[in-house]
Amino acid sequence: MSPTGETRRTPNRTPRTRRRTTTAVAAAAALALTAGACSSSGSEAGSAGDGTGKVTVWFHSGQGSERETLQRQVKEFNASQKDVKVELTLLPEGSYNDQVQAASAAGDLPDLLDFDGPFLYNYVYKQKLTPLDDLVPDDVEKNLTEASKAQGTYDGKLYSLATFDSGMGIYGNKKMLDAAGVDYPEKPGGSWTADEFAAAVKKVAAETGREKVLDLGLGNGKGEWFTYGYSPVIWSAGGDLIDRKDYASADGTLNSPKVVDAFRTVQGWKKNIDPDTDASGFVEGRTALSWNGHWQYPTFSEALGDDLVVLPLPDFGNGTKTGQGSWNWGITSSSDNQKAAAKFLLYLMQDEQVLAMSEANGAPPATSSAMEKSKLYGPGKPLERFAAQLDASCGTGQPTPDCIAVPRPLTPAYPVITSAFQQAWEDIYDGGDPKAALDDAVEEIDQDIEDNHGYEQP
Repeated sequence: MSPTGETRRTPNRTPRTRRRTTTAVAAAAALALTAGACSSSGSEAGSAGDGTGKVTVWFHSGQGSERETLQRQVKEFNASQKDVKVELTLLPEGSYNDQVQAASAAGDLPDLLDFDGPFLYNYVYKQKLTPLDDLVPDDVEKNLTEASKAQGTYDGKLYSLATFDSGMGIYGNKKMLDAAGVDYPEKPGGSWTADEFAAAVKKVAAETGREKVLDLGLGNGKGEWFTYGYSPVIWSAGGDLIDRKDYASADGTLNSPKVVDAFRTVQGWKKNIDPDTDASGFVEGRTALSWNGHWQYPTFSEALGDDLVVLPLPDFGNGTKTGQGSWNWGITSSSDNQKAAAKFLLYLMQDEQVLAMSEANGAPPATSSAMEKSKLYGPGKPLERFAAQLDASCGTGQPTPDCIAVPRPLTPAYPVITSAFQQAWEDIYDGGDPKAALDDAVEEIDQDIEDNHGYEQP
């Protein structure tokens, strides 16, 4: 997923050459895509319509099982009634966000589209989405899990619905861990400290005679995975991607001493990390521990069977943390057929359809009723830990030791936040000084917020 950026000036600084080159290219691309969108300050003139007719739908072309499920859902919905005809377009996930931004700038968005959750707030700021409060019955909104509702709400209004959420932790190879004499927290509520986690990795390395026994999820690629996958280090250390009290600055929060120390700790694991360029290390038994998301469960479960255990991410001092939120559905403000689009969206929110998508991609259902019926989530089920983490959502406030699942920041500045942190993570992983890398990210984020006047609504 490629992050997008608001129009902004190049900061008046002379950073390291690598950052200057990468950021300049990204900023130029973002400027070309978003300049048109930023020039429009008014809400686009769509309409509710009469609830009939053609509905255009865009979907990111992610996992094959997700595509197949949605294609079947569209076909069955169209066959179930005659008032609404859904026309589905699949766009490559790798360039999806860029294509949406280009269409947004050109005023050529569909009626309904999905988007990665934290980008919602930037779309709302640009007035590209319409509130769903008058299009969605109260019982549908009440059925959302608290984590899902928090992600889809901005400035007191509901702008998106999700059929699934997300979960992350450490997948463990029980056979390898037991052979190394590693104690691990099997039940929700317990967690390793960062030191205990490092000791576990070293024990497995000593037992197997292989140094690189840790998979850090690098096989998931770059882009948004970097922010989703490694922000828990920040939150668990007591920091954040930005100060959530007013979303005005990342200084002292993203680059706090505790966060810097946490990333130095992660750098210390480097000798034990399998680069895993083909994402096969865990299933082939090269690695015993995999820092990864819910989407890997189907593959890992098939490969390891009863030897698969789901464990928490390590605690860097502020409690174990995980990301939350995933792809959401929103109706565009330019749509002239919003009621018809809502009919299809409500079809997707039915338990049968939510569970179909959840079973296709292994994700936690985003509704309470579907969560209760899920074969994977809930007490005693294979992914109960992920469900328990979402039940302990931190909501919209600063992460505390008492909560676990943290949404990415609810701010229109998020595209720049994630882009800046992704570069910082690359610098840190490549052996750069964590403080310098995080300071660079803070400067870029704060400059963007200043350039956009705090993202006050026009």
